[in-house]
Amino acid sequence: MIASTPQGPYYAVIFTSLRTEGGHGYGDMADRMVELAAQQRGFLGVESARDGVGITVSYWRDLESIKAWKANAEHLAAQQTGRSDWYTHYKTRIARVERDYGFDIGSGKRAA
Repeated sequence: MIASTPQGPYYAVIFTSLRTEGGHGYGDMADRMVELAAQQRGFLGVESARDGVGITVSYWRDLESIKAWKANAEHLAAQQTGRSDWYTHYKTRIARVERDYGFDIGSGKRAA
């Protein structure tokens, strides 16, 4: 699903990863992290895809919200398990979104 985000500016945290073999509880933890992130102040939405390379983009109102999410105790534990069990490589990028636009075939309208 495509996240519904407000008019910019806001921030995107882009997490790109390569996984290890096997599940090791990854799916359950990924679901829990989305659930937990959605409860955090400043969270706007998330989009995720995996086909070899995993890409998860979470959207946040401000940098303070991102910093608080990174420091969340349960998220810190998941990060540690990611480094020890789930990922062979990952990279996190933080970007400011100035503007977004799109098209929704359901409405037939282009959103500016």
